[in-house]
Amino acid sequence: MTERAFEVEEVNEAKPVPKAPPLRAAAEAGHTPDYLEGFLKQKPEPVEADPGSDLVDEVVAALRQIHDPEIPVNIYDLGLIYNVEVEGGHATITMTLTTPHCPVAESMPGEVEIRVCAVPGIQSCDVKLVWEPAWDPGKMSDEARLEMGML
Repeated sequence: MTERAFEVEEVNEAKPVPKAPPLRAAAEAGHTPDYLEGFLKQKPEPVEADPGSDLVDEVVAALRQIHDPEIPVNIYDLGLIYNVEVEGGHATITMTLTTPHCPVAESMPGEVEIRVCAVPGIQSCDVKLVWEPAWDPGKMSDEARLEMGML
């Protein structure tokens, strides 16, 4: 077994650690103490959509990139998306979850909003989470059923 030697230095007094300026002083200096709040208030710059594209199809394609973490199928083919409306650069998504007790109940609507807002031509998005009608496996696409081994 190899022996290790450690050098120890004894000190009688430690230098004080400099403190950060109080939040009030930071705010007076023009710094915003809550950076996330400022980030969330920023409106995205409008992005022009491709004139030959259909925004609803592009939003659906974006939704197909979101997968339920417990099921290897995207949320669109899983039947969780009930409606997609796009009007004047604003998207409204009506969706549900497999169950109200779904572990992603808090995060999934936010992820949907972020992905939809990333579509060129979409400036804002509302996600409406509904429980009626309740989701059931009959809402799945044939592709999703095939992926799940249900066909």
